[in-house]
Amino acid sequence: MDDRQQQDNGENGLAAWGRDLALAAMFLTRLRLPLREASGLADLRRASRMFAVVGLLVGLAGGVIYALAIEFGFASWLAATIAVATTILLTGGLHEDGLADMTDGFAGGASRDEKLAIMRDSRIGSFGTLALIFSVLIRVAALASLADTAIVVAALIAANAASRAAMTAIMHGLPNAREDGLSAGVGRPDRTAAIIGLAIAAAVALVLLQEAGLLAFIIAGGAAAGLALLARRQVGGQTGDVLGAAEQVAQAAFLAGVTLAL
Repeated sequence: MDDRQQQDNGENGLAAWGRDLALAAMFLTRLRLPLREASGLADLRRASRMFAVVGLLVGLAGGVIYALAIEFGFASWLAATIAVATTILLTGGLHEDGLADMTDGFAGGASRDEKLAIMRDSRIGSFGTLALIFSVLIRVAALASLADTAIVVAALIAANAASRAAMTAIMHGLPNAREDGLSAGVGRPDRTAAIIGLAIAAAVALVLLQEAGLLAFIIAGGAAAGLALLARRQVGGQTGDVLGAAEQVAQAAFLAGVTLAL
C-alpha cells in the first residue's frame, strides 16, 4: 500500500468517526447536523460508540452555564438547577421521558405485556412523575453540594459521559424486549462499540476527577447494571424507555458518588 492509499484510508477512518458522532448527537439531542448521506436507525448501531462523547458535550454545556451563573452571583443551588435544565433542554427531555415511562410501566403493570403497553402510553402517571422529581432533585442537590465550580463542571461532564456509555453497554448486553420500536430498529451494538464507550467515559472520569471519578464511575456502573437486571426480569430486555431510564439512574448515581468521594 502506497502513502496515498494510507492517507486516504486514514481520512476515511476519521470521517467515519465524525459521521458516527454526528449521528449520535442527532439521536441523543435536539441538534440537527448536515450529513452527506442519508442515515437510518441501523446506522446508529455503530454510532452508539460515540454516545459517551455526546454526553461529554452535553455535560460541558451544562457546566459552562453553571460557571456563568455562579459568575453572575447566583446561589449554588440555583446555578445547579439552571445547569441541569440546560442539559434537559439540549436533549429534549428524551431520557427523562424514558425514566417516567419505564417507572409507570414497571410499577403499574401486572404482566410483561401490560408493562410494555403502559410504557408505550404517552401519558405520565404518578410513579413516573415521582421518578422525574427525584431524578432532578438528586442531580441538583449533588451539584449544589460541591462547593468548587471547577469540580461541578468536571462532574457534569463526566456524569453525562458515563451515563451515555451505560446506554451503549445495555444496548449490547440486553436483548430487545420488543420486536418493534426505536431500540429494536437500532439493533444491538457489538462488544467493541460498548467497550469504546465505556473506555471513553472511564478516561474522562479519571482525568477530570481522579480517584473520585473512578469511584463515581463504578457506582454509576453498578446502578446501571442493577437497572438492566430489573428490566430483564420485568420485561425480558431493553427498550428505548429502559435506555433512557438507565441514563438517568447512572447520571444521578455518578453525581451522588462524587459527593461521597469528595
